[in-house]
Amino acid sequence: MNNLNDLRAKFQEEYKQKLSRPRIVVGLGTCGIASGGGKVMEAIKEEVAARGLDIDIDFTSCIGMCYREPMVEIALPGTASVVYGDIFPDKVAQLLESHVVNKTPVYEWAAIQIPGEATPYEGIDIMEQSPYYEKQVRSVTSRLGRTNPENIGEYIATGGYEGLEKALGMERQAVIDEVKKSGLRGRGGGGFSTGMKWQFVYNAQGDKKYAVCNADEGDPGAFMDRSVLEGDPHAILEGMMIAGYAIGADEGCIYCRAEYPLAIRRLNLAIAQAEELGILGENILDSGFNFHIRIKAGAGAFVCGEETALLNSIEGKRGMPRVRPPFPANSGLWEKPTCLNNVESYANVPFILRNGAEWYAAMGTEKSKGSKVFCLTGKVNNTGLCEVPMGITLREVIFNIAGGIQGGGTFKAVQSGGPSGGCLPTSKLDLKIDYESLTEAGSMMGSGGLVVMDETTCMVDVAKFFLNFTQNESCGKCTPCREGTKRMLEILHRICDGQGVMEDLDTLDRLSTVITKSALCGLGQTCANPIISTLRYFRDEYVAHIVDKRCPAGVCAALLVYTIIPEKCTGCGACLRACPASAITGEKKQPHSIDPAACIKCGACINKCKFDAIVKA
Repeated sequence: MNNLNDLRAKFQEEYKQKLSRPRIVVGLGTCGIASGGGKVMEAIKEEVAARGLDIDIDFTSCIGMCYREPMVEIALPGTASVVYGDIFPDKVAQLLESHVVNKTPVYEWAAIQIPGEATPYEGIDIMEQSPYYEKQVRSVTSRLGRTNPENIGEYIATGGYEGLEKALGMERQAVIDEVKKSGLRGRGGGGFSTGMKWQFVYNAQGDKKYAVCNADEGDPGAFMDRSVLEGDPHAILEGMMIAGYAIGADEGCIYCRAEYPLAIRRLNLAIAQAEELGILGENILDSGFNFHIRIKAGAGAFVCGEETALLNSIEGKRGMPRVRPPFPANSGLWEKPTCLNNVESYANVPFILRNGAEWYAAMGTEKSKGSKVFCLTGKVNNTGLCEVPMGITLREVIFNIAGGIQGGGTFKAVQSGGPSGGCLPTSKLDLKIDYESLTEAGSMMGSGGLVVMDETTCMVDVAKFFLNFTQNESCGKCTPCREGTKRMLEILHRICDGQGVMEDLDTLDRLSTVITKSALCGLGQTCANPIISTLRYFRDEYVAHIVDKRCPAGVCAALLVYTIIPEKCTGCGACLRACPASAITGEKKQPHSIDPAACIKCGACINKCKFDAIVKA
């Protein structure tokens, strides 16, 4: 055990020295790299070399403000650091000239700024005071954007592996009891008690047990797990080791989709670093506890997010759900007792062991403890990653953290929980985010995606989009999911094409109930949620499609009619020349008209018209 204490003292001194030096830090998570962060890093290196500047250059992961990538932090001794957003290579020379050479920050480029004041909040350490972070808590995401994720020394210097060290000094049952007392629930699906799951595996009889991490994040618009894997890979290893010790396992496996190459690379590096220091492998920290971790790259099948399908895939079988019981706790990987949690669940565990169950249970609500990481996507100003306490309202997340609706639009709905979640309307904006409240409202917590929609969104089309996804991803093993989703999708297509009848709504209701109650796995049992919730809250849109043959949001092409307003049309001919179907006629400088029978509703005419003379309804 003394070995970790010596390492911690060494790494803390190194980290302290690093923070005392002038430095430039570039965000190189996947979002930063995709936005051009790699090119920014190269431009900074070239500029620093050309000027002969004495300043360190480093990188970190996504800080959460994906809408401001690429991001760069500049920290000089004796002054607070400034975090800049939207820094592209052409800005690098001016940024370094002003901030590094002349010691004058370029405040108008700062990513974190006080509303109504000229100077921004300076320093990554006080960023929680900015509008984007003030309602957040940073536990699972506490190292994201602050440390180098490829440096185990910085992980240890900031409290890493303290939870493991504490756990190895406790009885196995005491570790499980601590997780139970914390109230931690699974962060990837139905929200089952993590401590109870560990207890079941601990009690199961078997000569071999496994701890498995579900990192197969497949929900459209979800990137919570990817961000944590890329930004704090050692936290996942530590959480899995604590779980392995508690349940009596000596082997772990991280099932990560192959579409996350950066996450897999950093995980492999973290495993190698931990093994080199004796923190992972044989006789960990001289405790007699052995634990090894390997990574299995998944092929990207959405159904492999279901735990038994995931286990089949690890074993080299087709990713299809198993009939339960037996449950994985008794017969999981290779028919051995298996503890299976997702990335965020494991990432919470080191903090719980390090700070105590009472600390964790103090956050959140009575039945939903702690914090939750969410992805903010859709029609919001601030797309990105946030971590909030359980019990915060949808309104606070959407309008305070996410900055409200793009372009001053009107909020219409938010979908939580991925394609298996429901769509909640304006009347639910003050709903508290916790497992029970979301389920009662017709949605679910799921993995943590929040897709925000405005008035330009057709809710029937949304239901069709998500059902199309789940129908394509259905493994086909059980009839309710395989056939039921196809029939429901056919009905939604008919409604969007103006061929629906009112009886279709009764059929959708009936099929949704049957599939929910009879599908084999959780994915099939929840696939109808987008339909159930939109019928519940936006039934009038279905009726408009069926009875009025009209799409209120102007999205469904088959129901649209393009019309030229004579009073606004100047007869310039731009729309006529753009129309691929020759559906527009008219003399030069005279109002034109559109033949509805010939119009293919492509929208080319609207895009070309400079006078807002063409409308669709």
